[in-house]
Amino acid sequence: RNRRITIKYKKNTGDKVLLVVKVVLMALLIFMVLFPLLWLLVNSFKVEKEIIGFPPTFFGTTYTMKSFERIFRTIPMGSYIKNTVIFAVGTTFLAVLFDSMAGYAFARLKFKGKNIIFIFVLLTMMVPFQVMMIPLFLESNALGLLDTYAGLILPKATSAFGIFMMRSYFAALPKDLEEAARVDGMNEAGIFVKIMLPLIKPGVLTLTIFYLMQNWNDLLYPLMMTSSTKMRTLSAGLALFVGEHATTYYGPQLAGALLSVLPLLVVYIFFQKYFIASAATSGMKD
Repeated sequence: RNRRITIKYKKNTGDKVLLVVKVVLMALLIFMVLFPLLWLLVNSFKVEKEIIGFPPTFFGTTYTMKSFERIFRTIPMGSYIKNTVIFAVGTTFLAVLFDSMAGYAFARLKFKGKNIIFIFVLLTMMVPFQVMMIPLFLESNALGLLDTYAGLILPKATSAFGIFMMRSYFAALPKDLEEAARVDGMNEAGIFVKIMLPLIKPGVLTLTIFYLMQNWNDLLYPLMMTSSTKMRTLSAGLALFVGEHATTYYGPQLAGALLSVLPLLVVYIFFQKYFIASAATSGMKD
């Protein structure tokens, strides 16, 4: 009896130690992820001399909004934010729409050469963007799309990754649903919009957030497709600002970076549950 009590006590002690180790490791991981964001937030409101002071301190003695005022005076932040919203939202809307339609066609419809076409779509994922930069630039220039919203949005209106993701979600749905809808006289467009699309809502929202984050943070593509200040996106405008004032205005650079990151944090906080729902349903089978 005493031996059983001793074994049980050792087991409970080992479980507690393991739990403490997990909590400590998780706390360290959270700290490593959040510390750069907290550093960015605090330093955005510091005065310049405290930002570059040595030894560096996390908290400052004086907080001000001058860094935000200076960056709005130096560069057209309002125009950059407007262009970024138009680019990110417009591209995301079209990409999710076209990827969903293509994914539904590849997963549920029967047509000649479907598998071969899908393989070629997947092969485009192996081509780096750097390889397509010059052809894309020349084609956009020939069509008169450079330095326009259409030039920013249309070339990114779909992607092989999105098509593959949507196809996986549609393929996991039971076939009885669409068969029952066809018996009731519903056409393919009605089946897609009213039945299939609502069932993969977590996947649609996950892809939407993915595209929003990708397009909002995109630097190389908007920098290539725009040449005037009035058409610059937030990432491209801030990159040019940092290049011009790399050693002079640290406060405005941090303030601009905070303004660039903040919308993505808000979006992720409000929609993170859909990432969890997407992961929970990704293992569905026919």
